[in-house]
Amino acid sequence: MTKRTRYFILGSVALLVVGLSIGLVAYYGGLPPNPFKSGGPDELAYVPKDAAVVAYADVRQVMTSEFRQRMRQLEPQKQTGQKEFRDQTGIDIENDIDRVVAWVAPDRGPDSTSKGAMVLARGRFNESRIEALVREHGGTVEQYKGKHLLLVKGLGHEDEMSPSPARQVPELAVAFIEPDVAAFGATRSIREAIDARQTGQDIRENKELMRLIEAVDAGTAWAVGRFDTLASQAHLPEQVASQMPPISWFSASGRIDGGVSGRVSVEARDAEAAKNLRDVVNGFVALARMQAGSKPEMQGVLQSLAILPAGSAEDKTVAISFSVPAKALDALTPKVPKGTLK
Repeated sequence: MTKRTRYFILGSVALLVVGLSIGLVAYYGGLPPNPFKSGGPDELAYVPKDAAVVAYADVRQVMTSEFRQRMRQLEPQKQTGQKEFRDQTGIDIENDIDRVVAWVAPDRGPDSTSKGAMVLARGRFNESRIEALVREHGGTVEQYKGKHLLLVKGLGHEDEMSPSPARQVPELAVAFIEPDVAAFGATRSIREAIDARQTGQDIRENKELMRLIEAVDAGTAWAVGRFDTLASQAHLPEQVASQMPPISWFSASGRIDGGVSGRVSVEARDAEAAKNLRDVVNGFVALARMQAGSKPEMQGVLQSLAILPAGSAEDKTVAISFSVPAKALDALTPKVPKGTLK
């Protein structure tokens, strides 16, 4: 096997791992009946037209799902992080937030401060408490087109993890753009969200991304977008990244009931690239199934993985579906004494 071939396979495996990771995040929330009309949740009106990645989750469904209760058995320790966050902001993630929409901006230049991301959360918030907390830590308040922005001082500092000492983390802010909608993220991104809402130039004008969103909108959790943006955020090694198959778009969604099911898809640049990637992923899944022969608890999970066949000779999509029954989840979940979960 040549070095180039090894890197191509590594790149393809990395693609599969990233895709399945997105799938895990997506099916964590499950897919009950869609409460929205076709075209996505109302919060898309705040997502700029040129957003590169968009994600959505019904947090209420996530937190009350049977699957969430099963997953808590994998993390039996107390949720101290959530408690500290609630004590400082007055926001109880499990009870106060109903749903979230997040987006990532495209790379607009070599300056990292030109990049941005934002999370929109719909729920119940104690605005006065959050503003007091921001001011207590040296933050400031400004008005932008009639909206109240709380600028979080001290978070726009130099990124110590960056290999370049000049790299800066974008200034962050919190804004209550509707009575029950809070925006968290880069200040520039929040201003762009407000502009998108007021001008109507939002993601719903982007035909490519809306095509992907409408395909997964039956879910309470999904993610879609440009694969190059996703890959750049994954910080893959250069040798692996350079050998990644030519992928344009990705999407992921899932369903939850007693068990878990979902689908992860990527679109290659052409049919030939899709065929090559499909072959590599098929081989990887077959190898994983063989190696899991001594682990019965993994059989149900791996046997559920299916690489969907091409719809035609020109099909550029590579899709993986999975369906993990409750029995398989029970086998993966460690047994804990009753009364451990709080």
